[in-house]
Amino acid sequence: MGGGGQLTEPAEQVNGRAGGVYTWQEVQSHCSRSDQWLVIDRKVYNITQWAKRHPGGIRVISHYAGEDATEAFTAFHPDLKCVQKFLKPLLIGELAATEPSQDRNKSATIIQDFHTLRAKALAWLIIWVWGTSWTLTLLSAFLLATSQLQAGWLQHDFGHLSVFKKSSWNHVLHKFTIGHLKGASANWWNHRHYQHHAKPNVFSKDPDVNMLHLFVIGKTQPVEYGIKKIKYMPYHHQHQYFFLVGPPLLIPIYFHIQIMRSMISRHDWVDLACSLSHYLRYLCCSVPLYGLLGSMLLISFVRVLESHCFVWVTQMNHLPMNIDHEKHQDWLSMQLHATCNIKQSPFNDWFSGHLNFQIEHHLFPTMPRHNYHLVAPQVRALCDKHGIPYQVKTMWQGFADVFRSLKNSGDLWLDAYLHK
Repeated sequence: MGGGGQLTEPAEQVNGRAGGVYTWQEVQSHCSRSDQWLVIDRKVYNITQWAKRHPGGIRVISHYAGEDATEAFTAFHPDLKCVQKFLKPLLIGELAATEPSQDRNKSATIIQDFHTLRAKALAWLIIWVWGTSWTLTLLSAFLLATSQLQAGWLQHDFGHLSVFKKSSWNHVLHKFTIGHLKGASANWWNHRHYQHHAKPNVFSKDPDVNMLHLFVIGKTQPVEYGIKKIKYMPYHHQHQYFFLVGPPLLIPIYFHIQIMRSMISRHDWVDLACSLSHYLRYLCCSVPLYGLLGSMLLISFVRVLESHCFVWVTQMNHLPMNIDHEKHQDWLSMQLHATCNIKQSPFNDWFSGHLNFQIEHHLFPTMPRHNYHLVAPQVRALCDKHGIPYQVKTMWQGFADVFRSLKNSGDLWLDAYLHK
């Protein structure tokens, strides 16, 4: 086999269920779309065909082709015994005894310390608040937007399998919450959001940093665009037009187009039925009071309000952080470089669905949200031990950093565009 690895068993055995002994160089050579291997707990798996049937989507698992996926695998699968049955047919061997357990430049000490910190808990904590008052339309819109935002955090909990012990219960409630309560698609959310968790702030792997050429973000992309003389937008003014393009249009326009396209192209009729039931219920309640046009205007205004809150809450944790191409970092370092926390308070916890503890959420995506504050001091101590920055800001600082990071990226683009 190519790649310089050592194979100690016959080829026909390697192509079966077990047999080979490989070096990291051999594993890393199998990272193309048509040839994908990965490592979990030193075991080497050929996922080339399985990736297409992966319940979490082909992209999220393919992001770890040629890499050690142990930490991501553990983070995303609360029932490890259940998923082991899918791994067995894919096993083709293991790492050679002389090879380290971690690949590339990942720190073995950090990984080991993080393993000792990992914990699991079972609980659920949130009540979906629904308020309507058709006599005061403005108040009604704010109440509806608030309920939609909170339903969004609730579906997020179900989507991460952090509410019930049985994954099937979480899946059912996730489809109901995101579909019937919010009009979106569970499968669309899973395929998109799990990629974000697997490779946060990594270009071409995290869909949340795909700005569709509307913005340039981080320190690398603006310079690349500037040198190539790419100017789809006046990026040196992006910190100003962000308020008109980003928060107001993400959910009402971009997400809705993506969701409908995804459900129809994938023939996802269950999610489509759940989504349509949301709008049918809404129209049945609102049309007798506002008429069809008034109902459409009201729900559009509600989506704009919800989108504003959603964008600011999610972007203050990520947009000001390091955004770059793949660096092949260990799980702890990768998540800490891409995330920061917002200070705890009753309002911040409620308003953000406890995602103000973004660091802990990214490290332990299946942990119930009310446990984040309990593990946070231990995570911080671990970061201090290894010299990894652990950032905590006020909410206002987080909002300001979104604005500041967009301006800095725009300035970098302009300088490269004019002078390089």
